[in-house]
Amino acid sequence: MQLRHQLTWQQAGESGDKLQGFFMPALVDLGASITIQNAARDYVFVTNLPSIWQIPADNKPSDRSLFGEEIADKLSTIKDAIKKNGDKAHIEIAVGSEDVFEFRVQAVSLSPGDMHLVTTIIDRSEERHRERLLRALLREVSHRSKNLLAIIQSIALQTARYSGTLDGFLNKFRGRLYSLSQSQDLITDSSWRGAYFRELVEQQTQKYLPENAHLVVIKGDDVLLTPNASLHIGLALHELIVNAVSHGSLLTSRRAIEVRCNRVLVDGHDSLEVSWLETLDAGAGESLVNEETLKGHFGSTVLERVVPASVNGKAQYGISDKEISYCLTFPLDIAE
Repeated sequence: MQLRHQLTWQQAGESGDKLQGFFMPALVDLGASITIQNAARDYVFVTNLPSIWQIPADNKPSDRSLFGEEIADKLSTIKDAIKKNGDKAHIEIAVGSEDVFEFRVQAVSLSPGDMHLVTTIIDRSEERHRERLLRALLREVSHRSKNLLAIIQSIALQTARYSGTLDGFLNKFRGRLYSLSQSQDLITDSSWRGAYFRELVEQQTQKYLPENAHLVVIKGDDVLLTPNASLHIGLALHELIVNAVSHGSLLTSRRAIEVRCNRVLVDGHDSLEVSWLETLDAGAGESLVNEETLKGHFGSTVLERVVPASVNGKAQYGISDKEISYCLTFPLDIAE
């Protein structure tokens, strides 16, 4: 094992006491506090003490008068274990609900029989706060990953159920996975807060209308949806735009689809209403839209059952020879 040597150098003629005067500003800049006690544990030096503690009015500091009885007892325990020059000990102490300080105590003897206890106090509050946030984030990632895997498993099973061939399954499954990944990108970019409705619609439709984005008109409130609502509403939008492109009326008639999001009152409760209105060519509805083919497959299962159940809402999915409509209503606290 390679030993790490400490090296101290000073220019000849420079006073050691003078140079040591420069150490304190550096320690203060690092946020460190220094206290020194003699062998009898009388304080001989205190500097840069955190503002939550004060030098007592009698100007005779002790562990109890500086830090209080509880902290003093903990410090006494680790200081009692320090017997000789070079011995060290440290302890972290929480003060209140937010502050955490590390006390690092070491024995220093500059001459025989003259041992002092040097304590360095370091504020670890911000560091511990970041660690708590990271642990919370990792738990959130784990939770959402499990939810996402459950959604993918459901999509795989239901897509297989309604697919007649392997190629048909792969084509539809890939499209639905792409829809989930696009919604997840928005959620991740927002630091897991969710996705705004307008961005969600634009992202779910741009793949299928790269040069005709104007054919989807977004109106109403641009609400921030929760991660769960973003994933499921994104999946509903994917099914609707795929239907619109696949039956061909959207591109042949050039009639714009209206997608709307509005805050509404339902039974006295604040709710959100998401709607899709797609107008079909006059007289062409019967040939373009067959209710038995567009309904009764995974797309309608997503729109009528999966999505409303996931956001504790209700949905209406209508198909006629004139239009395709979808309306989802759910509590506003699910969206924000």
